[in-house]
Amino acid sequence: MTNSHEPHPTSPQEPSGPDETSGSGAAVSARDVASDVVARVLARAGTARAEGGTQHSSSDGDQLELAERTALRRVANLSTELEDVTEVEYRQLRLEKVVLVGLWSRDAMEAEISLRELAALAETAGSQVLDGVLQRRQTPDPGTYLGSGKAADLAAVVASTGADTVVIDGDLAPSQRRALEDIIKVKVVDRTALILDIFAQHAKSREGKAQVELAQLEYLLPRLRGWGESMSRQAGGQVGGAGAGMGSRGPGETKIELDRRRIRNRMAKLRREIEAMAPARETKRANRKRNSIPSVAIAGYTNAGKSSLLNALTGAGVLVENALFATLDPTVRRTKTADGRIYTLADTVGFVRALPHQLVEAFRSTLEEVADSDLLLHVVDASHPDPEGQIAAVRHVLADIPGALDVPEVIVLNKADLATADTVARLRSRERNTIVVSAHTGEGIDELLAFIDASLPHPGVSIDLVVPYSRGDLVNRVHLEGEIDHIEHVGEGTLVRGRVDDALAAELAAVAVQP
Repeated sequence: MTNSHEPHPTSPQEPSGPDETSGSGAAVSARDVASDVVARVLARAGTARAEGGTQHSSSDGDQLELAERTALRRVANLSTELEDVTEVEYRQLRLEKVVLVGLWSRDAMEAEISLRELAALAETAGSQVLDGVLQRRQTPDPGTYLGSGKAADLAAVVASTGADTVVIDGDLAPSQRRALEDIIKVKVVDRTALILDIFAQHAKSREGKAQVELAQLEYLLPRLRGWGESMSRQAGGQVGGAGAGMGSRGPGETKIELDRRRIRNRMAKLRREIEAMAPARETKRANRKRNSIPSVAIAGYTNAGKSSLLNALTGAGVLVENALFATLDPTVRRTKTADGRIYTLADTVGFVRALPHQLVEAFRSTLEEVADSDLLLHVVDASHPDPEGQIAAVRHVLADIPGALDVPEVIVLNKADLATADTVARLRSRERNTIVVSAHTGEGIDELLAFIDASLPHPGVSIDLVVPYSRGDLVNRVHLEGEIDHIEHVGEGTLVRGRVDDALAAELAAVAVQP
């Protein structure tokens, strides 16, 4: 299939099954539907980076990071053809011109949504989508994922388009990838490798970079492949002179074995570094808990508008980009409720369907920010074709984080200015707690702030006492951490009536004076 098809104006229709259309008619029908799906994906390929680019609101700030990130996009003409590979495959992934490959087992609409997301991922990684192949089959072929006949067709598409990379919408076994590369003669990348590459591009903090590298190495280790002389053995034992004489007949170590050992050593070092960074994050969390500062976590599918929402709620000015996985390094900002109580908002890493388990494990310390929060804002792109699928994918990842599903959750239906009324009504009928907002226009932000205010824990100890003027620090803490009903300056000090937590109440009682 090539991109010569005209985009079909309607949603894909499920072809008749074998029991309804016999023989070649069913095959022709399936090919027609697959062709229409690919044509629509190519006509709107990479919608996360197309359709007018990134639109910012006044709360997004100057967005200075955006120019820096754009400058780091892939450089054209970086080839990845196998003829250029002479060492064991341990190098940075390079994507330039790609062909997408997907399987369609049940619903054509589901296949189109998945392939469209793959196109967006590929373009976010800096590649150009040239064509696509969609095959109807129930399960992947154990040898070449597509089957030998379709793999030969794919080789012809790759040759005709001049692509240098094939991106598979699924996970490939090492043997499948090798067999497919041997047929099509260019680099084959699966969905997991593509997501890992995007993470590697976007991570900025020391911890984020270490987490991504660890995930990449865990993925790479069972997939090392030697080419040419890299499979030859290094001599073992004691080799005398330049010849291959006595002492050179030991088992030695192949280049691929040497690389495996180096990767394992590097992984062990990265795990130690990540463990060493964990106490700093835990200390910050402990300080917030000790000071009774409530926390709110923002989680959701990638490109649902989490960073835009954080900016709308706090004016943080964090990076906003209409691309997948724009945010990898968590951002925590302090803000206040309408009555002056301080709480924190944490913007977390976006999730995606079939998020690689290596990333879930590597980012576990970061994702624990969700489990430690008092409220979870689950942001959903209400304009997406399959918002229910996004909600299910996020909850699937949260289920792997101990305690995350126990945090009170509200579904924030974002991008209300782009969503249809029917979609919003359907989601509101299915989810218990929902708030409809648009981080871009500001619609519903006041309602969300009021909900946060009402949902955060309130201090439980009532106070009515006078704090000496010499302890103004305690009065300041009452302002920051408690709720004040009345405050008055009297001769002996500051009269405060309100509510605080147990620890602060005890400190106030210890220094209080009689009015």
